[in-house]
Amino acid sequence: MKQSPISDHDLALAASTFAALGSEQRLAVLRSLVRAGTDGLTIGELGQRTGVTGSTLTHHMKILAQAGLVTQEKQGRSIICAAVAYDELRALSDFLLRECCADSPNPADHAHD
Repeated sequence: MKQSPISDHDLALAASTFAALGSEQRLAVLRSLVRAGTDGLTIGELGQRTGVTGSTLTHHMKILAQAGLVTQEKQGRSIICAAVAYDELRALSDFLLRECCADSPNPADHAHD
């Protein structure tokens, strides 16, 4: 088995971020915010789109915000939620695929490189 060039820090960061996404409801919340784009959604709109409301939505937003994936900003009487970590989401995908097929003896598996 080949040695992994992934640092302990990268591994810990990826694990922490994946843990934040380790809930169907949190994943649905993040997905809705990504779909909404940079303008984001009010907390009420987010709840309507995801079916997650009240203290449960607040809890999930807190976890996603701590992971650096979303922001919440008060605008007047509304709270606007937005996905902000597009680069981090890409980095998670790259983290998973970085060593795709590295240990495979089949050269055809390396087509993703």
